[in-house]
Amino acid sequence: EIHAEVQLKNYGKFLEEYTSQLKRIEDALDDSVGDVWDFSLDPIALKLLPYEQSSLLELIKTENKVLNKVITVYAALCCEIKKLKYEAETKFYNGLLFYGEGATDSSMVEGDCQIQMGRFVSFLQELSCFVTRCYEVVVNVVHQLAVLYTSNKNAPKIIETSGVHFQAMYEHLGELLTVLITLDEIIDNHATLKDHWTMYKRLLKSVHHNPSKFGIQEDKLKPFEKLLLKLECQLLDGMIFQACIEQQFDSVNGGVSVSKNSTFAEEFAHTLRTAFANVEAKLGEPSEIDQRDKYVGICGLFVLHFQIFRTIDKKFYKSLLDVCKKVPAITLTANIIWFADNFLIQKIPAAAKLLDKKSIHTVKMQRENFLQQKAQSLTKDMQSYYVFVSSWMTKMESILSKEQRMDKFAEDLSNRCNVFIQGFLYAYSLSTIIKTTMNLYMSMQKPMTKTSVKALCRLVELLKAIEHMFYRRSMVVADSVTHIAQHLQYQALHSISVAKKRVISDKKYSEQRLDVLSALVLAENTLNGPSTKQRRLIVSLALSVGTQMKTFKDEELIPLQLVLKKLDLISELTERVRAQCDCCFLYWHRAVFPIYLDDVYENAVDSARLHYMFSALRDCVPAMMHARHLESYEVLLECYDKEIMEVLNEHLLDKLCKEIEKDLRLSVHTHLKLDDRNPFRVGMKDLAHFFFLNPIRFFNRFIDIKAYVTHYLDKTFYNLTTVALHDWATYSEMRNLATQRYGLSMTEAHLPSQTLEQGLDVLEIMRNIHVFVSRYLYNLNNQIFIERTSNNKHLNTINIRHIANSIRTHGTGIMNTTVSI
Repeated sequence: EIHAEVQLKNYGKFLEEYTSQLKRIEDALDDSVGDVWDFSLDPIALKLLPYEQSSLLELIKTENKVLNKVITVYAALCCEIKKLKYEAETKFYNGLLFYGEGATDSSMVEGDCQIQMGRFVSFLQELSCFVTRCYEVVVNVVHQLAVLYTSNKNAPKIIETSGVHFQAMYEHLGELLTVLITLDEIIDNHATLKDHWTMYKRLLKSVHHNPSKFGIQEDKLKPFEKLLLKLECQLLDGMIFQACIEQQFDSVNGGVSVSKNSTFAEEFAHTLRTAFANVEAKLGEPSEIDQRDKYVGICGLFVLHFQIFRTIDKKFYKSLLDVCKKVPAITLTANIIWFADNFLIQKIPAAAKLLDKKSIHTVKMQRENFLQQKAQSLTKDMQSYYVFVSSWMTKMESILSKEQRMDKFAEDLSNRCNVFIQGFLYAYSLSTIIKTTMNLYMSMQKPMTKTSVKALCRLVELLKAIEHMFYRRSMVVADSVTHIAQHLQYQALHSISVAKKRVISDKKYSEQRLDVLSALVLAENTLNGPSTKQRRLIVSLALSVGTQMKTFKDEELIPLQLVLKKLDLISELTERVRAQCDCCFLYWHRAVFPIYLDDVYENAVDSARLHYMFSALRDCVPAMMHARHLESYEVLLECYDKEIMEVLNEHLLDKLCKEIEKDLRLSVHTHLKLDDRNPFRVGMKDLAHFFFLNPIRFFNRFIDIKAYVTHYLDKTFYNLTTVALHDWATYSEMRNLATQRYGLSMTEAHLPSQTLEQGLDVLEIMRNIHVFVSRYLYNLNNQIFIERTSNNKHLNTINIRHIANSIRTHGTGIMNTTVSI
């Protein structure tokens, strides 16, 4: 009966699996929207970012030729800055950050540092060209703004600028200055890079004394040394940002005057204050999107303003510093952390003198207090975010699986839009907490408690869970995003058309009114199309001109700005989510991984979270591909792969194998006197959860925990059975137990369960013939002597082959002894 039940159960299980398999095949062949995508298995992905196929000149077309030119120039500069920023973030930051990685201390051969630096010089040369280009763009942006806001009464006005504030231009300029500040910080924090550079220069001196020995032409050495000197002055002395703001902004030979231009100085200061007011209101709030990055840009712009005009607004300087109490540190990229107070005091020492020492000290104290409070509240934060993210995921699932009703289409779209944005906001908050806390611990060299590490790792998992959620529902998100963007564009167009009617109805003619009308027409035309970065940029520049002269009422303007902000977020949703959920910074905090694995092993119940952590560890790979100091970036990837796998084996897989083998042994040998195994007293870990995990993808392999443990047990049981064949029954029992308890499908050893080759020496028998006679019996069929009983697990046998072996060993002399006995 029992056997019949087991078979029935197995058959039921088979049917269930077969049904789900058929369902999966059916789903795979189905073309309905709402398919679930798997993060680790999908060979393709959806890119939702719309790209522009028209040039700026084609997009900016109105009857107002002057306005066209102004907007085109500004839009082109902003696009250039975005390109430079993208290049810096992907190529230059990563190239510098990963310099010196991938070479372990033990394998560092003498001269290896110099070889690495030799490979890296070309990269530094590219960086030098990039920085020079950034300088040119900064000067151009300042000139273009200064020409528009001129205080020269004799110069003709290009357009009326009394109520026009090009906020977007300053934002972009701030982004470019942030890039230069970040490059400075990376190099400043990179001791390895500086050490290798010094060694490389020493090497060159040796080459200089004896160039023929190194096979180098002497005439090439001088220019190369000059180049190195230039690179050192420009890049390695921490003066990238400083050199940028100290450029000559006033054109020689009566061109553009900048430093004496009071109108421009006023406009610059006014825009800075406005931008800061917008940023400060959102800093540290749950609705914060990218205000921290903008704050870095504002600090850069403030220093630039001081450098050009040599005036300082003490009140504004103080309010900039006060932000440090709320935001003690900002992560610029990866593990590079930036302290605004240090930056402002260092770059504007004149203003720093006006402050009392106490307030500066308070800011530094605030930073330490922040870290202590964060350490205490991390677990609480983690628990509350766990609830937030889980409820958001449930909301996301329910809202995306519902059919859209045509009668409530607009309401449905705005609901979806809000849920998407909420997910992004959670990702931003999580990312900020993790990066700031981890990097602050690292930069202040304070030890982290295990509790903090576990809480931070949980937050990393939540961050990846948000990304996976967006990815799993890629199809529905893609479907919704285009609808939402169109709906938002429609709302914006409606607001603009109301304002346009108001301008047209006013019969007073003036050039300023004509500019406003042209700008509104341009904004309308540009919004009628895909929501690309260029179009959204042109709309924001056009509205800078179009909102002067009270064209919009206050109650109209704020909703319009909100709609355009939402449009920005929704149009770049997947890109922004990916950027926020990128855990590349974990490479610099790999020390937490062993502690995390120990925690997973201890709490086996939610072992599925391993997938999220490995997904986070995979994020470092694209960044590593920009490493240029090794023969190939593959070397660095191999090194990283090997390190992670070693930690995984040591802290999880090998522990798991040993524990399960131990459990099987103790379960089989319960008849022996063992330690107390009562689960109520000793506690019990259910390790079976690890075997229900799907294989984890890492680099180009899948880590299958179940297969790994099965292989280990199979190998161990086989090897030990070969050593002691009489234990075959015990190991067979342990195999069955492993299948029943852990669901491991073990392989049968197929070894013989006994052997007849064990026998005594005839000489021994002859010496103790009386013992032999009393203890052995004779088997007539096989013609073998067999021991009657034995204290251990084998019975000795004697047959003709044993006797022959004895004669072969001792010679025929033993025959006489035997006969005489």
